[in-house]
Amino acid sequence: MSDSNPDPNKPHLYFMGICGTAMGSAAAAFRDAGYRVTGSDSSVYDPMKSFLERRGIAILDGYKAEKLPDDVDFFVIGNAQSRGNPEVEEVLSKKLPYISMPQLLREQILAGKRNFVVSGTHGKTTTSSILTWILESAGKNPGFVIGGIPGNFDQGARFTDSEFNVIEGDEYDSAFFDKRSKFIHYHPEVAILNNMEFDHADIFDDIKAIRKTFGHMVRLVPENGLVILNGDDQNCLDVFDAEGHSPGTRVGFGEACDMRITEVDYQTDSTSFTVHGERFTILMNGEYNVRNAAMAAVAATFGGVTPDRIRAALKTFIGVKRRQEIRGVTDRNITVVDDFGHHPTAIREAIAGMRHRFEGARLWAVFEPRSNTTRRNVFQQDLPAALGQADAICLSQIARADMLAPEERLDPELLMETLRSTGKPAYYEPDADAIVERLKTDARNGDVIIVFSNGGFGGIHDKLLAVL
Repeated sequence: MSDSNPDPNKPHLYFMGICGTAMGSAAAAFRDAGYRVTGSDSSVYDPMKSFLERRGIAILDGYKAEKLPDDVDFFVIGNAQSRGNPEVEEVLSKKLPYISMPQLLREQILAGKRNFVVSGTHGKTTTSSILTWILESAGKNPGFVIGGIPGNFDQGARFTDSEFNVIEGDEYDSAFFDKRSKFIHYHPEVAILNNMEFDHADIFDDIKAIRKTFGHMVRLVPENGLVILNGDDQNCLDVFDAEGHSPGTRVGFGEACDMRITEVDYQTDSTSFTVHGERFTILMNGEYNVRNAAMAAVAATFGGVTPDRIRAALKTFIGVKRRQEIRGVTDRNITVVDDFGHHPTAIREAIAGMRHRFEGARLWAVFEPRSNTTRRNVFQQDLPAALGQADAICLSQIARADMLAPEERLDPELLMETLRSTGKPAYYEPDADAIVERLKTDARNGDVIIVFSNGGFGGIHDKLLAVL
C-alpha cells in the first residue's frame, strides 16, 4: 500500500467503472506504483470504496460528464461501459485520450517483461494465484493481475520491478471499442491453456469462435517462450497444432502427455500427486485443482524455480477467495461454502472436490443463474448433469431475465423437472431469502451447502450462517 504522493512523471489515469473487482484491483496497483489515479462508478460502496480510499484514490459516485478532471492523461474505459454512458460520450465528443484496461497494462506494465499468461475456460484464477505464490516464495517478487483475491496476498493486482508478471488471461472482449480478447494484449512469453469450452454466449457464437480467439493468443508466444496446454483437452491440442509456432508442453493424465500427472492421492484436507517424476502436495481437493497446480508447477520450472521450492510453495498455498471457500460452520455442523462456479463443468468439478473433502456428507448445490451464458438456454442440457452431482438443489430466479427474449432464456422449470426425475430434491425459489427459508427447514445437521454465484447473491452466505 502506498501513502506517498504520486510520481509527477507518471500519467494521471481515470478509471470508468473503478469499483469492479478487476478494475479496482488494477487501479490500486497503479496507485501503489506511483501513478495518480481517480475514477468513477455507478455504485460506490464498501468494501471496494474503503479499499480504494486507503490508497488515496478519489472516486466520483455516478457517471457525470461535467465533473471529469481536465488533467487526465488516459481515460481507462472498462469493458462494462458502453455508448450512452455520459462520461464515455464526453470523452468521445471532446476527443480525449482513452484506452482499454488490457492495452493500458500492455503499454505501461508488460512491455519488455517475462509475462506468464494463464488462460482457459476454468481454473484461470486458481492457477494464476498458485503460480504467483510459487514465484513469490522463490524470491522472484512477481507482478500480477488476477481476477480474484489470492489467499496468500491481500489484493488482486501488484506491479513490481521484477522481470516476471503473472496475468490472468481472460478471453472476454477488451472494451466496447476493442472487441479482441483481453489476452491478446498481454505479450505472453508463456501461455497456459488450462482447458477450452464454450462460454460467454453474449460474445461468442460457438466453440469455433472460442478456438479462434485462443489461436490468436497462441500465435503471439515467441520461439523462446512456451505454450503449456491441457494434454487431455482436444480443443487445446487442436488449437496448438494449428497455431503453435513456439515450443509446447502437454500436461495431463493421459499417456500421450509430456508431463503426465500420476499417483493422485485424495485426502480430506489435501491432495498429493506426481508430475514428471516430482511429488507435490496441495491443500485443496478435486481433479481440477490437481491440474491447476501441475500447470503452475510446469510454468514455474520454465521460470527457473527448483522442484523443492515449488513443493514448499504448494504446501503453503491457501487458496483463492470464492473458490471452494468455507464461509463458516453453524452450531448444527452445517458448512456453508462459497464458489464462483457458473459453468456446468466448474460446478461439477467443485462438487466432486467437496465430495473428497466432506466424505459422506449430504451436499446441497445452491445456484444463481447470473452470468451472460447461464441466464440463456445454452446450458439447458448440461446444467442438470452438473447440479445433479449434488444430493439436493436450490435454484434462484434468473438474474435480469427480462433483458433476454423468452426463447433465449434458461427454462428453470424444465431444469427442476429434469433434476426431480432423477430422484433428487430440487427447488426453484424467487430469491436468496426464499432459499434461506427453504434450507432452514430442509437442511440437516452435518450438511454441506455449496453456493454457486459470480455475484453477491443477496448476501445469502451470511444469511444461511445466521439462520442455520
